[in-house]
Amino acid sequence: MTEQKATYIQWHHGAITRADRERLNGHLSFTIWFTGLPSSGKSTLAVALEEVLFERGFHTFILDGDNVRHGLNKNLGFSPEERTENIRRIGEVAKLFRDAGIINMTAFISPYRHDRQTARELSNDKSFIEAFVDCPIEVCEQRDPKGAYKKAREGIIKDFTGVNAPYEAPEDPEIHLHTDKMSVKECVQIIMDYLIKNKFIPE
Repeated sequence: MTEQKATYIQWHHGAITRADRERLNGHLSFTIWFTGLPSSGKSTLAVALEEVLFERGFHTFILDGDNVRHGLNKNLGFSPEERTENIRRIGEVAKLFRDAGIINMTAFISPYRHDRQTARELSNDKSFIEAFVDCPIEVCEQRDPKGAYKKAREGIIKDFTGVNAPYEAPEDPEIHLHTDKMSVKECVQIIMDYLIKNKFIPE
């Protein structure tokens, strides 16, 4: 799916650069890539973090897995190949948001390390931040707002991560959040501390 089919195209550079947009916005642009099992808390954390960043005057946007599958990726299912294409596309979109000078948060299961690495490699600097939303599967099942785990165990839903499809946990994420032990507020504070310490945002 990643084969370049159009061979007569060329990249056009505009007069305004990412650095220009960052200077106008007053902050760097970067991606926080939330990854974890279904119902581990990825979307919840992305929303809570965006509220804090937005209130501080930063330009932000959330790319949520379910939302993207309503439009850009609505032609994709959940086979390994389609999951890879799902993450490839969103990795490219996240890069465009970085180029636009925007802080973006992605909330996708993104179960395969290779796919997350591919998304990371679209950044030629340190602006891709992997945040592992770590939660035991039994806790995720208890939270499950959609009842998807139950349906997966009953065989109604196929290729469901954690039940009948694999999840490859990050080996060395920039941020590691244990959402079974930490509150949303505590997790957001850990992320903010990381961003400030590494000079992504001012104190």
